[in-house]
Amino acid sequence: MILPVVLYGNPVLREVAKPVGKDYPKLKELIEDMFETMRNADGIGLAAPQVGLTVRVIVIDVSPVKEDYSELKDRNTNTAVLINPIILEHSGEIVQKEEGCLSLPKINEKVSRHNTIKIKYLDENFVEHIETVSGFFARIVQHEYDHIEGLVFTDRISPLRKQLIKSKLIDLTKRNVDCKYKFK
Repeated sequence: MILPVVLYGNPVLREVAKPVGKDYPKLKELIEDMFETMRNADGIGLAAPQVGLTVRVIVIDVSPVKEDYSELKDRNTNTAVLINPIILEHSGEIVQKEEGCLSLPKINEKVSRHNTIKIKYLDENFVEHIETVSGFFARIVQHEYDHIEGLVFTDRISPLRKQLIKSKLIDLTKRNVDCKYKFK
């Protein structure tokens, strides 16, 4: 089921998400719905707060951009489910790259992030993984991780850039936005 995407200005995007246990009701359905919602909106990552739930669940599908980033071609799978992720370590150079977000449609800004991270998470079967990821996949994970920590990518841009997009952010809070996907 396609869920509405929560837009900038909704307080749920500012809450720190809670860990998920094996007994979380309908977790498998939530994960399926998040993948469907993300793909419907042409996204490559989605965190549960973006669909109004303050739980630590992230889904990623790099299929649409796999050919654009050579390091993605080495991944065993195009998709990932990260439950209760924790970034254990940031390393490598800090790279500035343009990002967008389903919760901030039509806004793209350059964001500085570490090129490599070490992350611990549970998959959809509650099997623990510790993985070091680099490049664009690391950027996606960090972007979505921010969502479960109550942050959005515009929190990581310079005050000047934020001032320059202030009217767009205000429009989002008023829901004055043309979007091809369902939102709230």
